[in-house]
Amino acid sequence: MQIVDLSVVLNEQTPVYPGDPETKLETITTIENDGHVDHYLSTVTHTGTHIDAPMHMLADGKGLGQFPIDHFVGRGRYIKVKDNNFDLETVKGAGIQAGDVVLFHTGMSDYYYEPVYFNKIPAMPEEVAQYLVDSKVKMIGLDTGSADNKKAHPVHKILLGGDVLIIENMTNLSRLAGKEFTVYALPLKLEVDGAPTRVIAEVK
Repeated sequence: MQIVDLSVVLNEQTPVYPGDPETKLETITTIENDGHVDHYLSTVTHTGTHIDAPMHMLADGKGLGQFPIDHFVGRGRYIKVKDNNFDLETVKGAGIQAGDVVLFHTGMSDYYYEPVYFNKIPAMPEEVAQYLVDSKVKMIGLDTGSADNKKAHPVHKILLGGDVLIIENMTNLSRLAGKEFTVYALPLKLEVDGAPTRVIAEVK
């Protein structure tokens, strides 16, 4: 068994979606002065590796706390996105089943700390999003800053409207190519629109 960490580090250097406030991590107690160390963390719920809940885009959508814990665990399927093209026929040929967690590797994580990461997001086509909803997958994951590059966020609305949660800002997806694996994506237990998440894959 091998465990692959698919999450980025969350700290003050973590890139944020354009327009969002920067993450702040402040030391508030020290061993020398207080006998223990404590920190104050201020961050947007969609910073770093995180999960989007339907509430993020839909007025009547569920918050993360309304999903059972088993919704955050599932058989993984790896799909390589070539030349930023989310090809529907490739997705159809990936052997996707109900309850799967489908991870799309675009290679954009290589540019995570560069402006191009958020400036040139490769968007998932709406037809691919609808196929994933119809296939009844639990979650999809991306090594990009968003599933959309349009302000109306049509892909988010299709996926989240079908209770398909969206994991964004993933890393290390190349290590899953050609492998059978299980995804564990456990967000903070917040009853809100999204949350930072530690995502790992257990490779068989």
